[in-house]
Amino acid sequence: MNKNTILEVKDLFVSFDGETVFKDVSFSVERGKALAIIGPNGAGKTVLLRALLGLVPYDGEIKWREGIQISYVPQRFSVERSAPISVEEFFLLKSERFWNVTEEFKNHLAHELNSVGLTDDILKKPVGELSGGQLQRILVAWAMLNHPGILLLDEPTSGIDVGGEKTIYDLVRRLQTEHNIAVILISHDLNIVYRYAQQVICLDKKLVCYGPPQEVLNPTELSKLYGGGTFYHHQWKPH
Repeated sequence: MNKNTILEVKDLFVSFDGETVFKDVSFSVERGKALAIIGPNGAGKTVLLRALLGLVPYDGEIKWREGIQISYVPQRFSVERSAPISVEEFFLLKSERFWNVTEEFKNHLAHELNSVGLTDDILKKPVGELSGGQLQRILVAWAMLNHPGILLLDEPTSGIDVGGEKTIYDLVRRLQTEHNIAVILISHDLNIVYRYAQQVICLDKKLVCYGPPQEVLNPTELSKLYGGGTFYHHQWKPH
């Protein structure tokens, strides 16, 4: 593992009840870089993230850099609208001493709220009354509280409108740049992959392709991945 690599995965295999979820998956992630995971429904994308988090049994090798902090933002975070918990109380669950919160934690929380474009005013609001976009920003701020070296994002803009989606991904990119953190994200949107990721994994129960999006996301590979059809193949370049 070189000095910039924070994750190496070799020959990863996961099965449930004797049925293969995916096999022969190998890749690496470097500090400050974004890796996207794409593939059809049932390809094993979310299970791959869960394997990286140690939440499902696997064969093969997952090697994290020692001491790396990992944060995860789920695809959906269901909250009962009547749930009696405020945003502030939700964040205090992250504090080591929620009954006696330190000034350091309060200042860190204020900083992370500001970094996701929110103010202290939202702290008294019930979590169940947040809009989809507000909730995702709160989850990103929550994920940033432990100073992660990498963020794992499972379709973090699912159910959010196009404007809100761009806001969330622009936010993640800014945090990635400012804090030099790595990002692994699952997305169904190739435009998002081209715009935000330096590497992409094409997964369909095995590794179909892996590399820079501009090189590997060609019509041939996309046809292999999604089983034929017409695809919008886009070469996006930063301005």
